[in-house]
Amino acid sequence: MRVVIAEDLALLRDGLTRILEAFDVRVVEAVDNGPALLPALLRHRPDVAVVDVRLPPTFTDEGLQAAIAARTEVPGLPVLVLSQHVEPLYARELLTDRSGGVGYLLKDRVSDVAEFVGAVRRVAAGGTAMDAEVVAQLLARRGPLAALTAREREVLGHMAQGRSNGAIAGRLAITDKAVSKHINNIFTKLGLPPSEDDNRRVLAVLTYLNG
Repeated sequence: MRVVIAEDLALLRDGLTRILEAFDVRVVEAVDNGPALLPALLRHRPDVAVVDVRLPPTFTDEGLQAAIAARTEVPGLPVLVLSQHVEPLYARELLTDRSGGVGYLLKDRVSDVAEFVGAVRRVAAGGTAMDAEVVAQLLARRGPLAALTAREREVLGHMAQGRSNGAIAGRLAITDKAVSKHINNIFTKLGLPPSEDDNRRVLAVLTYLNG
């Protein structure tokens, strides 16, 4: 797997590189500013980009904008966003085209190496990896989710974090059959009929993020 990293803090950038390379992930380039990110993504077309939202020179949304621009040039380019705080607007903006793997993690989650590396791999494979805090805030403010029960919201939250049915069952102390039933209810209530072309699991997550 080939990765491009964008992070302005040298220690964190080096740490991310070392963690990924320890798990046989090749970091093809690591940049520390917004203007350098888009050319790096277009040059390498990595399997996944790990991007800080706020980069020099203005520390606003350079990382996010470069990632969005790269996805325009390379449709479906997987992007895992790192942020210091929960910024729901950025999460939704990244996901508006519904193509390719996407993730949004708070930076302090990087300390859990297994979780971080797992998130990188899920996003590279075309899945989602949303931070639990981000999921909680987005779920709380999503009008279309009013039809879901509390348990269905819980299940959807775990789906957004990239967990399998078995993992969700273990977390919620319910059966796999119950999880499947909740997921089917979610698909129905969010208007996601069976399709050979679309991954309904991913679309269910993106439905409330896009809005």
